[in-house]
Amino acid sequence: MSAELIINSNPFETRVALVENGQVAELYVERSSDRGIAGNIYKGRVVRVLPGMQAAFVDIELEKAAFLYVSDIHRPMGDIEQVLLSSCQTESDEETPDESEEKPEEDGEFPDMRQGHSMIPIEDRLQEGQDILVQVAKEPIGSKGARITTHITLPGRHLVFMPTMDHVGVSRRIEDDTERKRLREIMCEIKPPYCGFIVRTAAEGAEREKLQAEVDFLAKLWQNIQRRAENGSVPSMIYQELDITLRAVRDLFTKEVDRLVIDSESEYRKILNFTETFMPSLKSAVELYEGEEPVFDAYGIEMEIQRALSKKIWLKSGGYIVLETTEALTAIDVNTGRYVGKRNLEETILKTNLEAVKEIAFQLRLRNIGGIIIIDFIDMEKEANREKVWNALRDAMHKDKSKSNILQMSELGLIEMTRKRTKESIGQVLCEPCSYCEGEGYLKSKQTICYEILRELERQRNEFFGRNVLVLAHPEVVAMFCDEESAPLERVEERIHARIVVKGDPNLHLENYDISPMESE
Repeated sequence: MSAELIINSNPFETRVALVENGQVAELYVERSSDRGIAGNIYKGRVVRVLPGMQAAFVDIELEKAAFLYVSDIHRPMGDIEQVLLSSCQTESDEETPDESEEKPEEDGEFPDMRQGHSMIPIEDRLQEGQDILVQVAKEPIGSKGARITTHITLPGRHLVFMPTMDHVGVSRRIEDDTERKRLREIMCEIKPPYCGFIVRTAAEGAEREKLQAEVDFLAKLWQNIQRRAENGSVPSMIYQELDITLRAVRDLFTKEVDRLVIDSESEYRKILNFTETFMPSLKSAVELYEGEEPVFDAYGIEMEIQRALSKKIWLKSGGYIVLETTEALTAIDVNTGRYVGKRNLEETILKTNLEAVKEIAFQLRLRNIGGIIIIDFIDMEKEANREKVWNALRDAMHKDKSKSNILQMSELGLIEMTRKRTKESIGQVLCEPCSYCEGEGYLKSKQTICYEILRELERQRNEFFGRNVLVLAHPEVVAMFCDEESAPLERVEERIHARIVVKGDPNLHLENYDISPMESE
């Protein structure tokens, strides 16, 4: 599989696209005015403890107080809590630019550090006004504030440092048992006492000296964070995660990526310095794009971005899927559309569903859709076919870096699933609620507005009786009154014994209108 990392960098916005086999697989956008905060470490102050929810709100110098669950609190040691790896950050065994930690194999080698503390209520752990060291685990999404944890992790290129956990784990994506054993033995020998590390996928084949250098770097970084936390004011940011360009290089620029292309000379030099320090073998794969055509246009990425914002996605067969996203969940509907098949209905439906599975997995990853997802496949009579579609969806989601949980298909053809969400989707980043329809997605039809006006005229017939009446409305509504709805307007004129003048005002909202008596000439 060929893969390329394409970065479009401007002073106001940076966009990163991971292209696999000529198709955009992942897309990340960060704007200078709204830089992401996931991974940042803050010295915060508890402003409210909620025993009924077993949670607390913490002021970390953001617009909204951050949310801290009891399960994300390590036992306090002094005024500022010591920290260890967050379970909410290690649910995924993949890396993304905002989620760089990795989970080792599921054989019990990665203990749940919350056990032994989860029975202690939050009111016995935190008090209002208490200072606390936290890390942002999830970006603010919609109306929700950031989710934070005291279980801090420091990701590097090859390792993830866990300051207060005496444990070594290895990414499950390193499948060779001999290599896993080698890496674990090296880390057990070189790591400082009373701390832990997770070996990332990028460390496969890494030499001992390279791992030792990164251990020293991360340990020194943690010491600096501790010193800043001791002397820092409250609330304040103690440590800022890398910007999106270097996060992409650190987390996405692996040996499976053939080349990295960036169109900014200053960012290009920054990437070269980073790769020379942490991944010299990949330095030669970094290219500066100097073409006249914008880099995202040259690689066909702009078209994919527009497609990622569309609700309706056509399939090659002629079928299509429709994605509807709400605050709580995303609903996906599969339809046969123009596809009529060749043999029988069941086969046509199965082929459409299987084709939709690939597109759905692609769109979830590209759009970074998380939370609860309900997929309404076309109903299939055979249980074996429903099983095929479910297995195909599991296989298609295997490449996804975000953890997902997929339930069996119901008899109604529904599949319920969840996908881990750590930041806003591409649609939330690039779009805003329509000021015209206020996010409803629909407007009243022009015919509906015409009939509303007619009813309002009759409602005020006593005031308008025998007078001249002026109706101001949107030009499209006026055009309908002059054509299709002219007869109903004339009948209302007769009933209220009034002369009705309809005029268009392009400044009016389609659904707004104004009715008033005209001054007699």
